Amino acid sequence: MEMVRAWTRQHQHVLEELQTNGIYRVREEHIRLKNQAITDYYLELYQWYSRQAAKLVPLPEGALYPIWLFLKEEEKLPAIAGTVVLTLAVPREQLVITEVERWGYRVNYMYIPLDAEDDKEHEAELEEYGIGNETALIQTSKGNFYPLLKRKIIKSWQRLFEPPRDSALVVTQGTVWELRREWLQGVEYGT
Repeated sequence: MEMVRAWTRQHQHVLEELQTNGIYRVREEHIRLKNQAITDYYLELYQWYSRQAAKLVPLPEGALYPIWLFLKEEEKLPAIAGTVVLTLAVPREQLVITEVERWGYRVNYMYIPLDAEDDKEHEAELEEYGIGNETALIQTSKGNFYPLLKRKIIKSWQRLFEPPRDSALVVTQGTVWELRREWLQGVEYGT
């Protein structure tokens, strides 16, 4: 079984639950505590992500939301007060790997281009229709006036789950549905 080294910054309670129960899964109340005023936005986003990513790695019973992982040590977030950074060895078949840039497009309701040329063509199409802010096609009723553009943007979000491009410039991230005690390789405590 191929194991992938990964890191995740979590609240200290995650480590406590992992050590006590041997497993940790994200619960909605954790998302609510972390995101407060923008909770509904993140819940909707994570629910979409979970539906799509579950086609690649099925959700285990009781899991609902992804746990985000850094796949390169130099890209991990540092431990800060109240948090821990967990070093993990994750079975590859449990991991969904995506590009950070593509995720940023999806988070912001934007079109995920195939490549630079496709991006240029998409921008030209928006300009042709006089659309200065493509997010309005998803977030407002403006999408009702341009249903084909809206559909094109939504359909492009599936590109998030295409294999990452092979480039030194591409930053990737991973998600898993749960953390398991046996994956834990090390802990860095925030001060």
